Amino acid sequence: MLAQMSTVQKLSGMKPGDGLIESHGKGLIKPAGQVELSETALQEEITRILTTNNPHAPQNIVRYSFKDRSYKTCIVDQMAVLFEMEGSLVHEDSDEGRRLRARGGLCEEAATVDTETEPDEEKTETPATPAEDGGEVEEVGEEDRPDSVASKIDRKEPKQTNQFNFSERASQTLNNPQRDRSCQTEPPPRCTFSATASQWEIYDAYVEELQQPEKSQSDDATKLKKAAKILERMVHQNIFDDIAQDFKYFEDPSDEFRDPEGTLLPLWKFHYDKAKRLSVTALCWNNKYQDLFAVGMGSYDFRKQGHGMLLIYTLKNSWFPEHVYPTTSGAMCLDIHKECSYLVAVGFHNGCVAVYNLKQEGTEPVFKSTAKTGEHTDPVWQVRWQKDDMDNNHNFYSVSADGRVVSWTLVKTELVFTDIIRLSMNGTISEGLEHAPQSSIACGTAFDFHQQIDYLFLVGTEDGKIHKCSKTYSSQFLETFDAHNMAVHAVKWNHFHPKVFISCSSDYTVKIWDHTINTPMFTFDLSAAVADVSWSPYSSTVFAAVTTDGRVHVFDLSVNKYEAICQQAVVSKKTQLTHVEFNPIYPIIIVGDNRGYVNSLKLSPNLRKKPKAKKGQELPEGPEVEVAKMEKLLSLLREPEQSTF
Repeated sequence: MLAQMSTVQKLSGMKPGDGLIESHGKGLIKPAGQVELSETALQEEITRILTTNNPHAPQNIVRYSFKDRSYKTCIVDQMAVLFEMEGSLVHEDSDEGRRLRARGGLCEEAATVDTETEPDEEKTETPATPAEDGGEVEEVGEEDRPDSVASKIDRKEPKQTNQFNFSERASQTLNNPQRDRSCQTEPPPRCTFSATASQWEIYDAYVEELQQPEKSQSDDATKLKKAAKILERMVHQNIFDDIAQDFKYFEDPSDEFRDPEGTLLPLWKFHYDKAKRLSVTALCWNNKYQDLFAVGMGSYDFRKQGHGMLLIYTLKNSWFPEHVYPTTSGAMCLDIHKECSYLVAVGFHNGCVAVYNLKQEGTEPVFKSTAKTGEHTDPVWQVRWQKDDMDNNHNFYSVSADGRVVSWTLVKTELVFTDIIRLSMNGTISEGLEHAPQSSIACGTAFDFHQQIDYLFLVGTEDGKIHKCSKTYSSQFLETFDAHNMAVHAVKWNHFHPKVFISCSSDYTVKIWDHTINTPMFTFDLSAAVADVSWSPYSSTVFAAVTTDGRVHVFDLSVNKYEAICQQAVVSKKTQLTHVEFNPIYPIIIVGDNRGYVNSLKLSPNLRKKPKAKKGQELPEGPEVEVAKMEKLLSLLREPEQSTF
């Protein structure tokens, strides 16, 4: 005991008797700086609680609460995984566990059998007796039994697959620390709204609520109508699939054997049952939607004047028009705005002009002239849209048999008219129709505006003359051409050459002019009254004309300057063709007749053939090439005239 105390003193560096209470037997050792506590302090219970909070978890995460409109602290997950390893234990009651236990039991039985057979081998061999022989035979028989232990040892069980597919090889890598990222957007702006509801406001709300079922029914009707239209187009395309394939891909191979002549392939035929006994009086393609075109229905017989129609057709459906606008008077002419393709200007037989909006529902025009707003007193034979004025108001021009060329401006909800020119028979412009005799008034039948010179336009009259006029100079004509012997049916500027225009008449002729020369450059006699003529949009030397004997004539001046390269009858002899128009993109034309039918025809390759390029040279393209091609033809005709001077 003394030895132990001395070692304690040495280790602690204390002297004998410092801070130690010596007692016999078991001794109580107290440190030197121990605090003396009272009995109550000693008996006081101090509770310590151990928590599982993660000391590394953040404590200052704050999120905005839209409900309370303030930022609040979030509850942070305090669990931290220190160690995790997947085990390879198998449950003892599972099938794999039973097979493993059975395999282990067989191994133990085999071990016991080996230990039992070793002492028997050491025994001395004795002569065999019959009884022993029989015993040996019995032992051999026991070994041969399938349920014996030896047979179980020799027999190998098939390898059982592990249903969990565990692998004995394993490796452990460092787990990447997980990190949570979150973002929060700014709260949406809020505002306080307050209002008082009067009796009338409540009444209006009830009325609006009652009208909602009617609106929903109308919306359902429009959806059903749109679906029915799509279904109708699908059925039409399936029925006329062969025509659609011809329109898209067919090229007449026989053109190789009759160069340079060509043919016209009939495609779709358009007809509206309610437009029977009406003639096709106008045709116009839509520049924005190239498969859409407008048809004006009326009558050229002054004794059978009645109602008319404005029909909008598409190449996707020849059964029924897309829009039908019945009119009280025959529609004699129309034109579709190039930029606002939903605006259609129409001139009627009673002298009225109107503008239809294809976007709006209903069959009434959005603008219509009246007697107070300066409508014509005779049939309107031509209308043409022009560029918007300085106030960005749409405007168009019209020419009528009353001798007036009028400008119409769309201002808010009315048409404002301005007389541009009043035509007369003696070549001077009459100042007022009320003072001019009826015999001196020239009836305008057709006109067209220059595509590059905005103020210049041509007017054809019933007496066969063509007047070159100006918008800004209305006191007299710039020039007058003695063009035809009968009424001029059409006059149109060339799409490419700025000096060339074409005209046709009932005197069987088609003439091509240079507006700087009084005599025609080309004259073609078609042996029948020419109802209409049209330039092609792809070549400056190609044009088509229709005659009253039911034939379509297609000319290409660069190929043949003397006769048409295609003359084809597209209707019966008793039917008269009235109008023709080229599609702006596709190689097809549409022709109308006096029985209300519109036929679409595809041009064969020879009718739209381009000049061949020389070897090693690229074929030039563009409007300059077309202008040069026409100028080359005109120069051949100008040279004799220049040499005579």
